[in-house]
Amino acid sequence: MTALTLSTAAAPGLRADAIVVGVAKGGKGPVIAPGAEAVDKAYDGKLADVLGTLGASGAEGEVTKLPAPAGFKAPIVVAVGLGALPEKDETFGAESLRRAAGVAARTLAGAKKAAFALPIEDAADAGAIGEGALLGAYSFDAYKDIGKDAKNGKAPLGEIALLGGKPRDAAYKAAVARATAVSEELNRARDLINTPPNDLNPEAFAAVAQAAAEEHGIKVQVLDEKALEEGGYGGILGVGIGSAAGPRLVKLTYTHEAASKHLAFVGKGITYDSGGISLKPAGHNETMKCDMSGAAAVLAAVVAAARLGLEVNVTGWLALAENMPSGTATRPGDVLRMYSGKTVEVLNTDAEGRLVLADALWAASAEKPDAIVDVATLTGAMMLALGNRTYGIMANDDAFRSAVHEAAEEVGEPAWPMPLPDHLKKGMESPTADIANMGERYGGGLVAGLFLREFVGEGITWAHLDIAGPAYNEGGPFGYTPKGGTGTAVRTLVRLAELTAVGDLG
Repeated sequence: MTALTLSTAAAPGLRADAIVVGVAKGGKGPVIAPGAEAVDKAYDGKLADVLGTLGASGAEGEVTKLPAPAGFKAPIVVAVGLGALPEKDETFGAESLRRAAGVAARTLAGAKKAAFALPIEDAADAGAIGEGALLGAYSFDAYKDIGKDAKNGKAPLGEIALLGGKPRDAAYKAAVARATAVSEELNRARDLINTPPNDLNPEAFAAVAQAAAEEHGIKVQVLDEKALEEGGYGGILGVGIGSAAGPRLVKLTYTHEAASKHLAFVGKGITYDSGGISLKPAGHNETMKCDMSGAAAVLAAVVAAARLGLEVNVTGWLALAENMPSGTATRPGDVLRMYSGKTVEVLNTDAEGRLVLADALWAASAEKPDAIVDVATLTGAMMLALGNRTYGIMANDDAFRSAVHEAAEEVGEPAWPMPLPDHLKKGMESPTADIANMGERYGGGLVAGLFLREFVGEGITWAHLDIAGPAYNEGGPFGYTPKGGTGTAVRTLVRLAELTAVGDLG
């Protein structure tokens, strides 16, 4: 696990494997960013010229390595691009700092320690750099013997020292503590998403959640197949009935004695999605271990809230099942009686996420929280609409949808508000049941949101995050985002909890 510390040490005398500096893109070439003054001085004030000669421009994500000046205890300097130079009287934004720190940390995989001399104007900057570096240092190598085979990669950067930080300042210490807690829990979510489905079925996921909850003083309840049947959770049972690995519903309860508000987070946790009887076509199965990304995000967010001691009550619901075809699997045309009492005609067993979420949403609604936010890799339609780096936000309250969007943008998670057009409900009418789990082909992501809205308790504020696009990165790494599971929505949920705790949400 990568360590994060604040340091007042001078760059030349610090023992480290590398010194990281920032470089911005100026009108006439690269410009050295604040924080690297001591390094620039050691190059006789000509570090920007040297970098320019080496082809560096300061563009975002660009990395240039060069030997450290004489007298430095670190052997190399790593210059990382911050993007465009800010306008006069402006500073580098938090997301620029996060991304640059993430790129640097990823570049320095295998190193034991690196000193980051990036621009730090205040505690918030220190937190952003720390968060980006910890997320960028992430590596999933549980199934690789990197100690014996260099081809299997390098261990993550061991320690990150933030130069220019104030170790004795309460605000700086709090910023580093927050960055550490949020990043470590987000990386826990990434680990879960990346774990192969033969090792992470619903029972195994529930065990991980139980252990994390007990470690951090969170109450936990796990409903197995028998309890789900006795409780009438027809949606979760209907999805999981085709698998040899039975479904689970996990409830996580974090409470604070000073809390006056209650948030509920609900996560889709399909540990593997074959599509069921409506089998997915070839080429669409290989990454379906990521279909539990919503549940992973909810687990991480609840634990982070507990670690941060936020003055808000947070309940997490993990709807866990494996969607498999078999002789016992739910068939297209079957009718399920949901936990709410509503009946659903299943027209497509590959539209299973909304079924498990429906039961969990109704269970969450029974506790009358101030707001519910569900998170799910729900529809390919949302990817068609917004691409693979932006998630969609739907809600039954426009102001709350806007608040969620603002929180997402603040923490650096690209998102976009989407509508819930009532005319699309007609497509889900069923001659057999109260509602069908499919509707019109066009606007499929919105149809799914409308379906979920039917299972939110009356008068409860609710938002739905469809993270199908950004939850799993099949391309190369960028910024602080690795290949594979990304942990999308964790930071949005944590920020919503923080805002609720101080009364600034809605």
